[in-house]
Amino acid sequence: MNSANPLEQTIEKFFAEGPAAIGNTEALDAFLQLREGLEAGTLRSAEPDASQPTGWRVNAWVKRGILLGFRLGHLVSVGEDPVLSCVDKHTYPTRRFTPEQNIRIVTGGSAVRAGAYLASGVVVVPPAYINTGAFVDEGTMVDSHALVGSCAQIGKRVHLSAAAQIGGVLEPVNASPVIIEDDALIGGNTGVYEGTIVRSRAVLAAGVILTRGTPVYDLPNNTILKATAETPLIIPSGAVVVAGSRAIQSGPGKELGLSVYTPIIVKYRDEKTDLSTALEDLLR
Repeated sequence: MNSANPLEQTIEKFFAEGPAAIGNTEALDAFLQLREGLEAGTLRSAEPDASQPTGWRVNAWVKRGILLGFRLGHLVSVGEDPVLSCVDKHTYPTRRFTPEQNIRIVTGGSAVRAGAYLASGVVVVPPAYINTGAFVDEGTMVDSHALVGSCAQIGKRVHLSAAAQIGGVLEPVNASPVIIEDDALIGGNTGVYEGTIVRSRAVLAAGVILTRGTPVYDLPNNTILKATAETPLIIPSGAVVVAGSRAIQSGPGKELGLSVYTPIIVKYRDEKTDLSTALEDLLR
């Protein structure tokens, strides 16, 4: 996407106007066009780009457009249940699906917000939530109590296990979203935040937490993976990451025998790993 994109120029114009854009029908029309593109998967807050150091390009203008939608929206009642009622911005209603889309939303308290893209074959198990700007590709399963945050990018055939938390990013607007590439397994009670990239076929075991400030110890390669000022934390393709700890080496922590949490790459995927992480096709 380049600066010659008319929609990008319009979004940037109305975003720069701040509160003055509220009530402007042209601004609302531009936002609705953006939201439609996000839901269709033709617009993304980040997309693959081999020319970039991380392999991904962040489209910051798209995120500014999402923020514009919040600014333009007014509060309305959501849902028809007189007991369990909700209130949200009218620009971000809950999405509705039809069988023809081949997206399975299991009954029981899940919600997909307008502006989120779900591809054919996606399964959402209740209760789960997918926020605006998120992109969830073909064959992915979003399991119970899982969260896909705003603008997160989820690849093909990913399994987000129960209670997995994929962080969102709208502020700061130029920050990178969390990216989970194809065929990754994100285990139960995991958390991936602050623009972390999990490469294809990686496995995060239950309880692993990854943030921009988290060092990851790669035992097979005898190295430590960290984010830099220019790049987020990146988990390599096929890495198997478990939750571990390391002893504090100085000061009161050492004297008290304390340790701190540390994610550890214990190996890279092999045939045994593939067998233990296979998701039963019948569940889809």
